[in-house]
Amino acid sequence: MKVAVIGGGSTYTPELVNGFLQRAESFPLRELWLMDVDAERLRVVGGFAQRMVETRGAPFKIFLTTNRREALQGASYVTTQLRVGMMPARRNDEYLGKRHGLIGQETTGVGGMAKALRTIPVILDIANDMRELAPNAMLANFTNPAGIVTQALSQYAPDILAVGVCNVPINAKMNLLTRVEKSLGAKIEPSRAELKTLGLNHLSWHRGFTLDGEEVWNEIISGYVNELKAQAEPEWNPRLIESLRVIPNYYLQYFYNTAHKLAEQEHWPPSRAEQVQEIEKGLLEQYADSALTEMPADLMKRGGAYYSTVATQLLNAHYNDLNETHVVNIAHNGAVAEYPAHWVLEMPCVVNRQGVHPIAAAPLPDACFGLLAQVKSYELLTVQAAVHGDREAAYQALITNPLGPKPDQAQAVLDDLLETNREHLPQFWRRVVES
Repeated sequence: MKVAVIGGGSTYTPELVNGFLQRAESFPLRELWLMDVDAERLRVVGGFAQRMVETRGAPFKIFLTTNRREALQGASYVTTQLRVGMMPARRNDEYLGKRHGLIGQETTGVGGMAKALRTIPVILDIANDMRELAPNAMLANFTNPAGIVTQALSQYAPDILAVGVCNVPINAKMNLLTRVEKSLGAKIEPSRAELKTLGLNHLSWHRGFTLDGEEVWNEIISGYVNELKAQAEPEWNPRLIESLRVIPNYYLQYFYNTAHKLAEQEHWPPSRAEQVQEIEKGLLEQYADSALTEMPADLMKRGGAYYSTVATQLLNAHYNDLNETHVVNIAHNGAVAEYPAHWVLEMPCVVNRQGVHPIAAAPLPDACFGLLAQVKSYELLTVQAAVHGDREAAYQALITNPLGPKPDQAQAVLDDLLETNREHLPQFWRRVVES
């Protein structure tokens, strides 16, 4: 079996490798191909990954390449974890928002839109290569914004089995499991618990939690509300949680507590991108140490908790026909009867050898759906803009996004976005040059 990792020079890659090592007995990987456009970074990260595997008895071999087609040829699984424009582009996304008095973040608001416009054409190119070189492979996309990217794949590469994956749901599950363990005074195997969540990537609401099939959500919510009420500066307004009976995905802070997030930006630098640049600099220095064979503790500063579990267990569940429940991004195809079937949602799905199957779910409360529908409209417009270089769709996406500019400011923001990212957005500039 061959697995291709596009963006193999990521500092997350060693955690992915560790996940495959932990599943070597059940997931018969033989070749792990790490591909990256940055040859030096690939050499450092890939060299460390190779030492990790050799130390564990070399159950599979790691190959390094800058040739994407070589990596994809004959792969059974493909994972994408790339960043078009690398970390400087992320910094630009953050300061794009700040320049215009808007949220500056890499997956939401105007920054998330800029990243989607850069990323979607590249991911669709990968899907085209897969159609030729690995036609039966499954694509697990970790590249942000994962929901919009998966929406594009669903619309423009429907013949490719592609799912969007994020570590936020599993973090939520493990945090809630800790709460249940505390209340019961006993450790609980994670496989006994399931999280019920619904929404979009980085815009979802957790609304149920079962233990051995028994719903314990009312107890969780009651305890959580009491904790929030006791805190001087709670993460969420307890009135919100008490009313909706859901726990919002952390990224909803940008929508529910926008003023607070804008105030935090006034203390930049460093922005998150600038912080990550320093973290990655230190990680790469450690990875370059020929004596290092185990993941350094500093990797957790990068924000990828449970990344290896999410990534490798999804592939393992598919290969071994496990019928496991995984929260992923996929076109729900009527699983939520009230929503358009082509919408890509983040929701629980059964994963087996036949594919990834959304589990039927009730719609969200109207108070949540209003925001979800508006953001989904923004996502669909962004996909249209990215694929066709459509400036009108891009303008409409900006004014539809709840974190975007007002119409009288939108053209200035769009002009800034396109000029800042000109190198990576040729689809928007061809007509301008031709005219």
